[in-house]
Amino acid sequence: MKKVAVIMGSDSDLPVVEKTFAVLREYGVPFEARVLSAHRTPEAVQIYVGSARENGFGVIIACAGMAAHLAGVCAAATTLPVIGVPVKGGMLDGLDALLSTVQMPTGIPVATVAMNGAANAAILAVEILALSDESLAGALADARAAGAEKVLRKDAALQENLVSQ
Repeated sequence: MKKVAVIMGSDSDLPVVEKTFAVLREYGVPFEARVLSAHRTPEAVQIYVGSARENGFGVIIACAGMAAHLAGVCAAATTLPVIGVPVKGGMLDGLDALLSTVQMPTGIPVATVAMNGAANAAILAVEILALSDESLAGALADARAAGAEKVLRKDAALQENLVSQ
């Protein structure tokens, strides 16, 4: 199975990024996590991401706040799928991170999830890996079915509560 590289621009992003770890562990997807800065350690980002395919990675998740643009730097260094997670915070409360992540030039795409959407980034990474892994595809289908069942149970409880009032 391919691995997922999870890169955060600062260790202050860790509380958000831990949601990524939890989802990847739930699906049994191997991953590595690094703190690498697009601006303070650009060479390290280039080396790590540039060799990701050869090192068994299939997807890269890049999490950063402010206008750090870590996901864009990663996408420029590889043809692997890059998922950007804009981290909320700073003077613009994450808007700068969101805009720097979604505004990529043609030819260098970055998939972007919601601000602090680390869990969805992990699920998207699993979906990408599931294109060539039937066991992951089955686990995703099971999770979707369980989610639907949970909503239907909540709806049934609401309907019962409304009738009894």
